[in-house]
Amino acid sequence: MVTATEGGATRRRGRNETEEERADRMWVELLQEVRVAQMGVQILFGFLLTVVFTPKYDDLESTDQTIYIVTVVLGAAATGALIGPVSLHRLVSGRRIKPKAVEWASRFTLVGLILLLVTMAASLLLILRVATEDGYVPWLVTGVVVWYVVCWFVLPLWARRRHTE
Repeated sequence: MVTATEGGATRRRGRNETEEERADRMWVELLQEVRVAQMGVQILFGFLLTVVFTPKYDDLESTDQTIYIVTVVLGAAATGALIGPVSLHRLVSGRRIKPKAVEWASRFTLVGLILLLVTMAASLLLILRVATEDGYVPWLVTGVVVWYVVCWFVLPLWARRRHTE
């Protein structure tokens, strides 16, 4: 618990919780965040798995087939990283290492989000390459990736830096 003095009055900041209570709270919050990301990556990955079985796949250029394969592998890796915290929790539950497990699960989640970002960018690149022959496709994909980076990383890191001590 941190205290701050404002105009001579002391006020409490933060939570008055033990390390284990904090780990429990952070674990619940992390799982809620992971559920959102898991849903997105699983839907995207499921869709990607079906593409190879469509007649259109055989008509794709070699470059587009390579982009597809890379995208599927990235989607599989993102899925693994975002499901990792659930497996981690199940395998270490009751071992009294929850604060460390929260730290590891948080890292899994961050890696999963980065992989999801790259998977989405590669998916968008593939779809736009197939949908249009225009040279603006790389610019569109770059714009969307910049948007993701701003929303997912830049603004949260800015807020963390700006509003924490």
